[in-house]
Amino acid sequence: MRHKFLGIGEPGYHPWRKIQTVFSGLRYAVIYDWSVTWKLVLSALLLGPAFALREWIDVLLILLATAFVLVAEIFNSAIEALCDFVETSENPKIKVIKDMAAAAVGIAIVVWLAVIATEAGELLRAFPDS
Repeated sequence: MRHKFLGIGEPGYHPWRKIQTVFSGLRYAVIYDWSVTWKLVLSALLLGPAFALREWIDVLLILLATAFVLVAEIFNSAIEALCDFVETSENPKIKVIKDMAAAAVGIAIVVWLAVIATEAGELLRAFPDS
């Protein structure tokens, strides 16, 4: 596919190739980045009961918070990999870049944990007492 700003690559728009690229990146993130995998698994465990109880707002809130934290994690991993590729030795400027990316993930994790904890409590209250 041709890059619109750089003018490199093949001409033409290929939506199927874009979809394949998305799933390739997501697969790579889930397989090789534990911080992505465990958040996805925990969210999926909450999504099941929320979906079964037809709590659509809860489902959407969990999906939104999970997407937010996964995007932050994936960007952080990409930034760290790029920094390590560009600069192999220790560099204080690279450290600042990595720390800022990690801070973004930290903010996303706090929001995600607040949503997950709240929704888990709500879902537990939704089940009748045994």
